[in-house]
Amino acid sequence: MKRTKLADRRLPDYTRGEEIANMVTHIVGGAFGIAALVLCVTFSVLKRNWWGLAGSLIYGIFMVYLYTISSVYHGLIPEKPKKVMQVLDHCSIFAMILGSYAPILLTGIRQQNMTVFIVVTVLVIAGSAVCIVFTAIDFKKYQAVSMTGYFAIGWAALIILYPLYKAYGAVMIIWLIAGGVAYTLGIIFYALGTKKRYFHSIFHLFILLGSILQFVAIFKYCILL
Repeated sequence: MKRTKLADRRLPDYTRGEEIANMVTHIVGGAFGIAALVLCVTFSVLKRNWWGLAGSLIYGIFMVYLYTISSVYHGLIPEKPKKVMQVLDHCSIFAMILGSYAPILLTGIRQQNMTVFIVVTVLVIAGSAVCIVFTAIDFKKYQAVSMTGYFAIGWAALIILYPLYKAYGAVMIIWLIAGGVAYTLGIIFYALGTKKRYFHSIFHLFILLGSILQFVAIFKYCILL
């Protein structure tokens, strides 16, 4: 596999107004990510939930990373630095997915079933790493790999629904699935983002909604319980 040169990569044809909207929506996401990180870390320490603390750091840092990278990418003018940030932006999605698993796996799943914890952790890390490599080489060429990875790795959480139910009950699962549905619905607007004006900004709002819904599940059940 040969990496596509930055000079040969094409940027989406967004207007400046669209890019400002794209940037602002994820600046809000970055602020939310910082708040989520602080809350999760603080309450993990207060409750001496050290596994929760480890998961919180991974989860919060990767969330802030995704929203920061996205905001910078959309805020830049369409030159070489923007193409570099485009690669990082697409790769950061897998970091965010991986980060969202961390507190769930390190608390409830680890306590319920160590075998499931190890298997799912290895699969999520390996799957994310492979998809990041293909995305970095050429997102357009290997878009099918990336899109399949988003769905497969994200919804692999279905594997751990039963141990999660045993650990936290049905309401926690409802919050998690609601977040997953928001992320998935956002993909529809992402796919149409270059064809319909401001659809990419709507995609960003669905990503933010998914983050908020899953934060409720993680903070209330993985950290506070």
